[in-house]
Amino acid sequence: MDFDLNDDQRLIKDSVDRLVADRYGFEQRRAVLTSLDGWSREMWTQMAELGLLGVSLDETVGGFGGGPVETMLIAEAFGRGLVVEPYFATVVLGANLIRHAGTPFQRSDYLTQVAQGRLLLAFAHHEREARYDLSNVQTTAHAHGGTWYVDGAKSLVLHGDCADRLVVSARTETGIGLFVVDAGKTTRRGYVTQDGMRAAEIGFDHVEAEAVLTEDGLAVIHQVVDAAIAFLCAEAVGGMAEMHASTVDYLKTRKQFGRVIGEFQVLQHRAVDMLVNLEQARSMALYATMMADEPDGELRGAAISAAKVQVNRSGRAIGQEAIQLHGGIAMTMEYKVGHYFKRMSMIEKLFGDTDSHLARVAAAPSLL
Repeated sequence: MDFDLNDDQRLIKDSVDRLVADRYGFEQRRAVLTSLDGWSREMWTQMAELGLLGVSLDETVGGFGGGPVETMLIAEAFGRGLVVEPYFATVVLGANLIRHAGTPFQRSDYLTQVAQGRLLLAFAHHEREARYDLSNVQTTAHAHGGTWYVDGAKSLVLHGDCADRLVVSARTETGIGLFVVDAGKTTRRGYVTQDGMRAAEIGFDHVEAEAVLTEDGLAVIHQVVDAAIAFLCAEAVGGMAEMHASTVDYLKTRKQFGRVIGEFQVLQHRAVDMLVNLEQARSMALYATMMADEPDGELRGAAISAAKVQVNRSGRAIGQEAIQLHGGIAMTMEYKVGHYFKRMSMIEKLFGDTDSHLARVAAAPSLL
């Protein structure tokens, strides 16, 4: 199988790598985190100008027409930079839900604005009692006089505090529907998550839906969430690579007992173990990318879950070693390794922890 990038993919990789390197140094990121929004609207505008917001969208709406590989390149770069802008919430979740479930008019209306950087989206799906079951939805939607109204509550809505529109899952008479709601008509309580990102608790009290994407969208939700997990796997690989590189650099410079600590063989072995975990995670992230567009839901789900299991395990192993090998400096908020480990810990729980994905793999047909 050919893993070489084509010219367009190399152009995307070079563009996003340069953007993150130039605009997302550790101190620059810390300044962004302390801003009012917790992320940079200037950076968001630059992403739009570079075409990153439309990479996975059709050319008819101003997008690039790319696929999972292009998205993976962006995810890995964002993982290396610990990017906090609402790309995952808006493009990977919200825009993809509209792309798969919306009408041609809805796609043209909403996705054109997304590609131009004029519309922020969030996926309001998770509920407190649901844990990792995507079909556990208690929020309801009822039609009255040709208009749909949503009632209920959603928890941990990623970047839900800044979203202009919410793509909301709600139970209907025919299944779990997807509705677009004006976020300003809901009650929202935003907060900072442990990794520096933003999320919100959102309440719906007979809120009028602006648009109906589908009245039975569970299959679409599974498809988009699987693609989102593939994105998270690639992002995690970027973060793990930075943790490993930082640790190796530290071992080459830190002195103890009159010697650079990287000369001690036992520490060299631990650095190699980190590299092995990184390459295992990278391989499975590539596998998840290859399977993200698989039409067979059971086969795709098993592959994505297998990748998430390995990425979760590798991320924890690399993060713990990086913290230990950096010693006390890694425990301070003034050093970057701890920030990477926090993000990796959050990714480990997003859309299913290791045990839940192991169960999904065990229940699925063979991957062979």
